[in-house]
Amino acid sequence: MRRLLTLLVCIIACTYCGPYVLAQTPPQSQDKHHDYHNTTHEERAERRAARLAEDKRIIDSLVIAQNFEFNPMTMQQMPAGQMFFLSNINYTFTIWRGAMDICLPYIAGITPPYRRVLLNTGTKNLQNYKSVQTDNGWIVSFNAVLYAEIDYTFTLEINDQSGVTLTISNAWYNDVQYTGTISQVY
Repeated sequence: MRRLLTLLVCIIACTYCGPYVLAQTPPQSQDKHHDYHNTTHEERAERRAARLAEDKRIIDSLVIAQNFEFNPMTMQQMPAGQMFFLSNINYTFTIWRGAMDICLPYIAGITPPYRRVLLNTGTKNLQNYKSVQTDNGWIVSFNAVLYAEIDYTFTLEINDQSGVTLTISNAWYNDVQYTGTISQVY
């Protein structure tokens, strides 16, 4: 009986005193929300510019070190083929220590119906490797001989604002273009 009485007193005290105690100490999330609205437009613009500069610095270091992985989100046969969304996390294009590893779907064929194949190979023989910095980011291009002595040209256009575009071309088939992001190889 004594325990029940103690429990009821605690419940009543929490019911009436709880809102008063909560009102005295605002939660951390409200403080962050309040701070965000109290910052000026200039302060938010400065933080955004600092964040973008840090992202640009990271991309620059990845390209210069030749140590990055391209993760595609879409693929399209050029000049005006159907766009396919890619959701397989195993589809990657990696440049690491002067070597290339590729696992991407590819559209092959000279005339319709085209067929989808998987480029799944690697090579250490990258020819004519060039990385050129532009106003918007980087352009990385090189050639590699894959499979039956077919010379493929790979061109990565890394834009600081809008992402990455990879174009794979060769003399036999139409170009295939991928859009996605790059990240560091761990």
